[in-house]
Amino acid sequence: MSPSSRDTAEGAGWGGKEPGSYRELMPGQVEKLSWLNPRTLWAARNGVLASWFGDPTGATRDRWVETARAAGAPADKVIRRDGPDSFSFMVIGDTGEGDGPQYAVVPGFLQMSKDTDFAVLASDVVYPVGSADGYGTKFYRPYQDYPAPIYAIPGNHDWYDDLHGFMRAFGGAAPPAPAPRPRPLTRAWLRTLLWHRPRTPDEQGLAEARELRSSPAQQGVQPGPYWAIDAGPVRIVGIDTGLLGTVDAAQGRWLREVSKGPVPKILVTGSPLYVDAEHHPCPIEGGGTVDDVVRDPENHYVAAIGGDIHNYQRYPVDVDGRTVQYVVCGGGGAFMHATHTIPRVDVAGVTEADFRCYPLRGDSLAFYSGLYARRTRLRRLFRLTEAEAAAVVARRLGIPLTRTGGPPTPVTRRGRLVATLLGAARRPDRTARVRLPVRKTYTQLFSPGSATYSPPFFKSFLRVDVTPDAVRLRCYAATGNREQELNPPVEDEVVIPLS
Repeated sequence: MSPSSRDTAEGAGWGGKEPGSYRELMPGQVEKLSWLNPRTLWAARNGVLASWFGDPTGATRDRWVETARAAGAPADKVIRRDGPDSFSFMVIGDTGEGDGPQYAVVPGFLQMSKDTDFAVLASDVVYPVGSADGYGTKFYRPYQDYPAPIYAIPGNHDWYDDLHGFMRAFGGAAPPAPAPRPRPLTRAWLRTLLWHRPRTPDEQGLAEARELRSSPAQQGVQPGPYWAIDAGPVRIVGIDTGLLGTVDAAQGRWLREVSKGPVPKILVTGSPLYVDAEHHPCPIEGGGTVDDVVRDPENHYVAAIGGDIHNYQRYPVDVDGRTVQYVVCGGGGAFMHATHTIPRVDVAGVTEADFRCYPLRGDSLAFYSGLYARRTRLRRLFRLTEAEAAAVVARRLGIPLTRTGGPPTPVTRRGRLVATLLGAARRPDRTARVRLPVRKTYTQLFSPGSATYSPPFFKSFLRVDVTPDAVRLRCYAATGNREQELNPPVEDEVVIPLS
């Protein structure tokens, strides 16, 4: 087994001797996506408009569901897969920026998925706005050699195109009838005036892209943006949390109905329920939350996997004497969200001893210190080695080092300053003398995808193996280095009993 980031710095990808082969998979011309570009931000404005003028995604979703039903989709939205009681599937989240970090995941993903039955994309398939024209280089090309069906749940970025690109790729559905025009001078009317609308796609280019995943074994049309899959001894339930991380009333009724019964279930959602040491139960329109459904012992959920946040986290939460594994799986390609900003974990009975994340907080801080050093050209100030970063994070949080061995690394005043500037978390019982407003904003300033062209990328994906007795979940790393391509390291593993 290849050493992981929890074992050695080399296992984390630092000092890689040979770059990976992923560049051979990439198109000749790569779109440079930057979240600092005003044009990108303007195109992605629908989330802000929905929060200001009301969220229309519930009504739009209903129209997509009706269109899919008219085309023959099952009314209960359940995909029934015939097969043995033991099977495997992959989960990968927040994939589609179409650049080096996304393609760096592909070799290891293909290596570890050879005998799997299907894959699930958890949130944000195509950035920045989910347009159909982006699917060629951001979906069909990178996953053309995955031989099985791929199902998906949309993220907020897929909704910036009103799901037109998403449903063409995964639902095979024609666009629904347009919404009725709102009355003038209402909030809905103002929203409609400013709303980003899907562009007419390049039909020839889209048809050519689809040929990359055209074999019968790769096809898996889904009944809408939310669905369930019955496979072996479990039911996998995928929900669509739209633009604002909520569930509409109609989908909420379906979720409660499809969750009933003794069959063990795994939730896949675009909005994780536990993330960054906080609980986000996900409200359902009309009352209640998604986590209420997951926690209900009559529903028999064993895990809840969410995308949207671009890293890996796991919280084993005790729910009335049984453990539900809450997982963040958004490291499939988009820019890496920092983990060094995660405070010392103490939520729902989960402590640091139970919590897992990838990248490790120290590696996250070292990664961002290098990014800031390049962007500001203040290398002597910002650049921390992985050992320096790990030491200062351990000191600030009061936790032991994950990687041990070798002489201890001193924590310097410069290291403490850099950690503060880059938003590194502190122990709850310690408050900074000066509070800087960087923790919530710095990734928006210095986390564009175009900034991370060289390994290690700290990407990840999941393999889930199911038997009648247990679910085995493994998180694999993708760094962009050749060594980790050939033998992807296991960064975390948990076995969930189904009894």
